[in-house]
Amino acid sequence: MWQGGSQSSVPPSSQTFAKDTRPLRDRSFQAKMRQDIATFLISTGYEVAPQMLQNITGKDFRAVFQHLIVYLDPLWPFRPEQRFEEQFMQALRAMKYPYVGQIDIKWLPTPAAMHSWPALLGALHWLVELGRAREHYMDSRHPTLQDPALVPDEFDDIHHHLALAFDHNSRAYEVFLQGQDVFPEEEKMLEERYAKKDARVFTDLEQLRERLKEIQAEWEQLKKSAPPFEELKKDNGSLRRDKLKFEEILRRFEERKQKWTRLVQDEKTELEYNLANLEKMHAEEQRLSDIVKVQNLSPEEVLRMNTEHESLTRELESLKHKIAETSQVVVRLEVSLTRKVSDAEEALDQYTTLLSSLGLFPPLPPPLEDVDLTIDLHSAASNPQGLLTGADIRKVVKPTLSRITEMKRTAHAEVESERIRVDDDLDQLNLECETIEEEVLEVMNKTNALSDQADELREAAQQEALVSNAEASRLERDLAAARTAAMANGVGVKSRLQALQIAYREQVEKVNRLKEDTVRAVIKNSSDIVAFKDEVSKQLQYLRDFAEAN
Repeated sequence: MWQGGSQSSVPPSSQTFAKDTRPLRDRSFQAKMRQDIATFLISTGYEVAPQMLQNITGKDFRAVFQHLIVYLDPLWPFRPEQRFEEQFMQALRAMKYPYVGQIDIKWLPTPAAMHSWPALLGALHWLVELGRAREHYMDSRHPTLQDPALVPDEFDDIHHHLALAFDHNSRAYEVFLQGQDVFPEEEKMLEERYAKKDARVFTDLEQLRERLKEIQAEWEQLKKSAPPFEELKKDNGSLRRDKLKFEEILRRFEERKQKWTRLVQDEKTELEYNLANLEKMHAEEQRLSDIVKVQNLSPEEVLRMNTEHESLTRELESLKHKIAETSQVVVRLEVSLTRKVSDAEEALDQYTTLLSSLGLFPPLPPPLEDVDLTIDLHSAASNPQGLLTGADIRKVVKPTLSRITEMKRTAHAEVESERIRVDDDLDQLNLECETIEEEVLEVMNKTNALSDQADELREAAQQEALVSNAEASRLERDLAAARTAAMANGVGVKSRLQALQIAYREQVEKVNRLKEDTVRAVIKNSSDIVAFKDEVSKQLQYLRDFAEAN
């Protein structure tokens, strides 16, 4: 924070003359400020007596002030040779104390005076509050602290970058002061720190690249595969037919439910009617009993009536017995009928289930689209001909089912024939593939033989080139010797020199011709091999495409 002696030359700003709104002359506020200052001094390791701040001396004030300034800025220079009044104002201006204009340096020798102590106590209290703010800021781990130890492994804040840069520059400057111009260790530390920061990013990038490769592979596979539109159309048509079949089944069950509901309602109505008749018969019996009681009959009439009554009673008992037997027979017949009807309904349910599973609900496939094989049972029908509704079993259902069976058998036979034909085609293709593989092996053997011949030609050319080079070297030596001899013996050997030069040129031309022939032979063999491989690849690709298409 200390910026040297430049603070003393800084002109006072407009805040220097701001008015202090604190109640500095209030005794309770002064007591609170003294308590805050004493607590802060003790917490920072400065032993202070409670009564010292009530009647402070110039020496104690100077010690407290310097302790607070050093706590705020450990590098602040207090010079013993400089007057305290000058250092006091300079330090307050450096700390940006807003009310420095209300303090007179003449108060410093006697700070406890009544006219000076409130303002000086307010300045100390302001420094204490600034120290607490500094503590809070230093403990806040804020990025602006530019502490490299507080920088997390992964960061994006510009202050974290600045902290690492400042630490790197500080370390590099220390090395520079030791006389070095390069800083490999410091740069390595900075690179390792940023590599640690980017490690997770690189890991995520690799994962995303792998995911991209998987998606691209899936996309390529989707592009190569056939579009599922036709299969979806087929499934849609099948689902639509199943929907129609299930709607027909639901309609039939709904009709059956309504039929049973009507039967139950009819039974309830008949039961109510029989109960009403029973009540009427009880009333008639009571009325007749009352009539008999009020009649005045003779003994003969009573005897006759009793005899008739007994006879009628016996006949009534006989009739009741017959009615009971008839009711039992009717009950047994109803139970048997119910069982028969239940068996018939179960059989019809099984028949309907078989129609649904076999896909024979209307509409049927051509040419049977006009035929309806569904059958309904009406157990409440009075006419036996009306028990079954729908197509006639003997005339329509059985012949249609027989025809469908024959069609299925024919289709199965056709599918089986097609399977046999496809198996034969596959066997033929396998045989052709084996034949082509044999031809490929044969051609590969020829290719290998041609490669061996090319290698032999190359080796022979190299041998001839070596021989020619040796001959050329020998000729050069002879030529050099001839030149030496010509120089020694004079013009008499010029003819020999010319002959040797001509022989040398012939040998060089021969070597060049051999090199060109060898290169042309190698190029020709290589072209033949490449053309053969291309032709083999085309044939194999054609066979693969043909096999996949069939």
